[in-house]
Amino acid sequence: MKILTNGKFTGWHMTAILVVFFGIVMAVNFYMARMAIGSFGGTVVDNSYVASQNYNRWLAAADKQDKLGWKVKTTMTDDRFVVIDVQQNGQPLQGVTAIGDALHPLGRAVGQPLAFKAMPDGTLKSTTALPAGRWNVQISLRKSADIYRFVEQL
Repeated sequence: MKILTNGKFTGWHMTAILVVFFGIVMAVNFYMARMAIGSFGGTVVDNSYVASQNYNRWLAAADKQDKLGWKVKTTMTDDRFVVIDVQQNGQPLQGVTAIGDALHPLGRAVGQPLAFKAMPDGTLKSTTALPAGRWNVQISLRKSADIYRFVEQL
């Protein structure tokens, strides 16, 4: 194969350019696909049609939850226990129970169930510590028939 002798551009030159161009495009596409698959944490909803049927019910539950007037603050202690402070009208809300789950944001670590116990200062503290790393905690608070659900990243 001669490379531009006499200043002629041949079919071999065009073939080489096309092979190199599409080789680079394919390499980038394979790399990007591999990175996308490796970081995919799952779906938000498995069936969007079914989720849409429940949308108005979810809005009504969120409106009812907002009307409770609860102020919820979630923190993590230095020794990695989850602490929930529930207040209403600036005072600790007594008689609240909580359960939940701690899920790794990308699903790379096993989820941890969370149970809570009431502390003397009115807060709720998890009975087990979370492993190192970031966690999304999904908590359900209950007092009598009132339910308050939230997700927090710690």
